[in-house]
Amino acid sequence: MNNIIHDLILTATGAKVANRLEVIQRLWSGYGEIVRYGLTGCDSDSVVVKHVKLAGQGSHPCGWNTDLSHQRKLRSYQVEMAWYSQWGGYCDEHCRVPVCLNSAAIDEDVLMLLEDLDAAGFSQRRSRVSASELHACLNWLANFHATFLGQQPNGLWPTGTYWHLQTRPDEWQALQDHALKNAAFAIDQTLRDCRYQTFVHGDAKLANFCFSADGSRVAAVDFQYVGGGCGIKDVAYFIDSCLPLAECERQETRLLDVYFQALKHALNRKQPSIDATVVEQEWRALYPVAWTDFHRFLKGWSAGHWPSDSYSERVARRVITQLQK
Repeated sequence: MNNIIHDLILTATGAKVANRLEVIQRLWSGYGEIVRYGLTGCDSDSVVVKHVKLAGQGSHPCGWNTDLSHQRKLRSYQVEMAWYSQWGGYCDEHCRVPVCLNSAAIDEDVLMLLEDLDAAGFSQRRSRVSASELHACLNWLANFHATFLGQQPNGLWPTGTYWHLQTRPDEWQALQDHALKNAAFAIDQTLRDCRYQTFVHGDAKLANFCFSADGSRVAAVDFQYVGGGCGIKDVAYFIDSCLPLAECERQETRLLDVYFQALKHALNRKQPSIDATVVEQEWRALYPVAWTDFHRFLKGWSAGHWPSDSYSERVARRVITQLQK
């Protein structure tokens, strides 16, 4: 396999030599690794290889090592390959993604040869964000959603996000909150019935954004769960990944204003025939529904004490009450 990777890199880049430099990240549950290779004899100094080992299923921190989980993972890597080959090229500098230089599926290994975003000026990672960095990510999401609004997710997940109810029956079955469990299908249907559908990144957490040195620009990685859906699902999940719940509540209106202002500008550039105000009205109203959808997954995935007075619990109760009416 090392020889295959080496040849794949040389063919795609025109380099004379490719040397393995470092492991950037181990993939979730033992499915492989992301590795940086140094190059000589071509225009680029480095590339990144995402090497998926489909036979390498390992442990899961919450014990979800089921055949269904494994099959979902296999499908997610097929989706990611399809994303880069069919759709990634539509993303511009406003929703930057790594260029895929080549890809291959060989027996039980999947290889994706990607542009090195560090070398492209996105070398910074954040565990906490400033207000301007948070806004940069919301701007990325707005441009991503505007780019694919109205597109059919051919080759991708019909409904994106890794917590989608249809692909998470085990976590739904484990859910002990009976009111939320009973409302789960109505919550999912409400999101799927929204008029304005786009592509969602599906795992738009802070860890999947790469920042420029000054934090003003971002690029996104990890497209295993990209697919169709209401864009506000990405927004709710992203905000939840960045801030404590109290801050999510306190800053909710302001952050949604930032996102929708960026979405308006993006739609004016990319799809001026679409009325951004109408999209905002629909998606803003669905924000608590999207938040509750992810909360439903979390409570089933990681059972434990969820304070009844927390922001997420209060949002969920309001949504459930509205759906019952």
